[in-house]
Amino acid sequence: MEFRRISGLPPYVFAHINGLKASARAAGRDVVDFGFGNPDLPSPDLAVEKLAEAAHHPKNHRYSASRGLPNLRLAMARRYKTLFNVDLDPDTEVVTTIGAKEGLTHLMWVLLGPGDSAIVPSPSYPIHLAGPGFAGAEVITVPMVDPGSSDLDPGESFFEGLTRAWDQARVKPRVIICSFPHNPTSAVVDLAFMERLVAFALEHEVIVCHDFAYADLGFDGYQPPSILQVPRAKECCVELYTLTKSFSMAGWRGGFMVGNAEVVAALTKLKSYLDYGTFQPVQIAAIVAMNEASDYPGQLRAIYQSRRDTLIEGLERIGWPVAAPKGSMFVWAPIPEPYAEMGSLEFATHLITEAEVATSPGVGFGEGGDGHVRFALIENELRTHQAIRNLRRALSKLQ
Repeated sequence: MEFRRISGLPPYVFAHINGLKASARAAGRDVVDFGFGNPDLPSPDLAVEKLAEAAHHPKNHRYSASRGLPNLRLAMARRYKTLFNVDLDPDTEVVTTIGAKEGLTHLMWVLLGPGDSAIVPSPSYPIHLAGPGFAGAEVITVPMVDPGSSDLDPGESFFEGLTRAWDQARVKPRVIICSFPHNPTSAVVDLAFMERLVAFALEHEVIVCHDFAYADLGFDGYQPPSILQVPRAKECCVELYTLTKSFSMAGWRGGFMVGNAEVVAALTKLKSYLDYGTFQPVQIAAIVAMNEASDYPGQLRAIYQSRRDTLIEGLERIGWPVAAPKGSMFVWAPIPEPYAEMGSLEFATHLITEAEVATSPGVGFGEGGDGHVRFALIENELRTHQAIRNLRRALSKLQ
């Protein structure tokens, strides 16, 4: 039997690592887990309390509106005004999504179809590569780091690759997907890059979808820019914002797509056929989180930065120097030279079996990912120190 929408998906290499991790733990081994980017920090107490309160009201057990409660969309618009000085109409330029993955996937359904194409960075978060494919479109990948231009910053490198891909494309793309701070590489850009990207999109009449999952996770004073800060961006751009990382509300599935009113209306229409929105008490709690715990992302950011520093300093001590990311909740680590011939899957396997440290193999993020592993900053400083001791023992070629 053929399963058409999933037949073209590559093997899910993370399942191999998850299996090794489960086997090690079943054998009583203490695996320090940097593999899955699943936030370990609690959601805001105010949101949890409001969720419990709202769940006791039977009226909240009924179907909700797929586009989101009016006050939830208003809270999102107010957040964009506060963070980025961007004005959003909550009625026409904001729609709620059941997390960013759902929003992006269904967005591809309304923007793309068979015979179309989309430009996607590589390596990339897997749904960015799979989403256009689910819609039947061709995926054109652009390297996040151009091997022939290693001195370029990530934004410049990506933009050069974007220009080449456009010029060489057999079918001119209808969509550009990007995400900064980037997962998995943690690459960041400035507002000037966003201005160039908007100008490119306006010139070529293409829609930019910016997955802004790490909007609130910039380190060392860096503030990730919203693409909607650029004048005229709403003519050609939409942005996905989520409470997953910003408020540590991963399981709640609270996200938004904001920006171009026509695209927002199109996604809203599709979603009206597909779902009735997130459970209403979750929406009510999300309103409280954004309105009454607006400083919570700053507290989380400080914790992630401390974890980043602990990991980077520890890797440096054992002879594995890695650049400190300026954003996201990940560290993208090149495989140390003495182990480079292994490739990322074999190396990640070695780290679990010999060091009891779980990472994500770069090959799982598509072209250009092999040669790296990704650490998610989901272990505290004590556990990170333990991981460094284990790595020192297992990576004897670094000594």
